[in-house]
Amino acid sequence: MATVDECTASALWRSVSLTHVEYPTGDFTGQLLAYSSLLPVFILVGFVTLIVFKRELHTISFFGGLVLNEGVNWLLKNIFREPRPCRGAHATLTTEYGMPSSHSQFIWFFFMYSFLFLYFRMHQTNNARCLELLWRHILSTCLLSVSAFVSYSRVYLLYHSWSQVINGGVAGSIMAVAWFIFTQELLTPLFPKIAAWPISEFFLIRDTSLIPNILWFEYTVTRAEARNRQRKLGTKLQ
Repeated sequence: MATVDECTASALWRSVSLTHVEYPTGDFTGQLLAYSSLLPVFILVGFVTLIVFKRELHTISFFGGLVLNEGVNWLLKNIFREPRPCRGAHATLTTEYGMPSSHSQFIWFFFMYSFLFLYFRMHQTNNARCLELLWRHILSTCLLSVSAFVSYSRVYLLYHSWSQVINGGVAGSIMAVAWFIFTQELLTPLFPKIAAWPISEFFLIRDTSLIPNILWFEYTVTRAEARNRQRKLGTKLQ
């Protein structure tokens, strides 16, 4: 428990500004857009969760591309050194420079890579082809809408100018295409060898690049194993 002296000490307190997004008081649209600005954080948390529980090499590669993209954004900001449009509008800013927008670059990298993955990486199956294409179109449209929403939020909330957001989107898209090609042409052929490394086997890291539909594969395998164990359990109880 804190003592009286500790409570009365005149210390200068600072907030953790990683998720500190400001919006005009009473502006519902601004509040909604401020929460949308947190989507990159949620995406990163989702990737870490997937890596911990799935331990799939392509997911790890996708996450590595996102991290590299953030590093490129930091480098570009320090090269251009273009200030934000309204420097005095916000009390807390993680970086002084705004060109290009890190949020825009991140979300457009995520969209473009996901788009390429859906249409070029995932294998088509003969059955239910129309249904597969339909959900890919729907998912791509949703991701495109989210990317545009996040980008617009940075302009609406006065964190970036339109040029900073557009250049961020272009940089993120170029990075996504480059990283997708690098993953497809150079990393994917190495995935079976990497998955066979002793350290990969120790951490249960796997390669599912040759499986056409991993969701359907996991569902059928799990269902078959559950039924098999249920039959064995029923035999023992008889």
